[in-house]
Amino acid sequence: MNAVRDGASGGTPAGPPSGAPEGRYGRSADDRADRKLKIIGSVLGVLLLLLIGWIGYGYISRQVISAEMIKFDPRSSQTEVRVHLEIRKDADATGTCTVRAIAESGAEVGRKDVRVDQRGQTRIDEIYPIRTTSEATSAELVGCTADGQ
Repeated sequence: MNAVRDGASGGTPAGPPSGAPEGRYGRSADDRADRKLKIIGSVLGVLLLLLIGWIGYGYISRQVISAEMIKFDPRSSQTEVRVHLEIRKDADATGTCTVRAIAESGAEVGRKDVRVDQRGQTRIDEIYPIRTTSEATSAELVGCTADGQ
């Protein structure tokens, strides 16, 4: 008669059972690899977020002068468009904002560089006239640049 020893019967050699309970014999190689990948992924994710934040902060901090076109009135005259701008800037910053008038065909019919020289103010809210070569139907703020940029 053969005796049953270590869970094996009938002369088969004894070894670890095929249905071993989880965690009984330590972590498998796959578990260790998964853990390393999770750690590496987390570190790379945090680094990516820091890089995006750093680039965003650099972009915003460089913008000393920015503007928004509140409205425009192309019907003020056949040869003029009135543009209402709100300009935000550092108190001591000076620069230029460029605005253009556009005809119905899409052609540029007027352009004006608005000088921003008011020191001590951080917000300027004014209406600027743009002289045009023909009737304009639209206006566009091209952008603002600070002196020395």
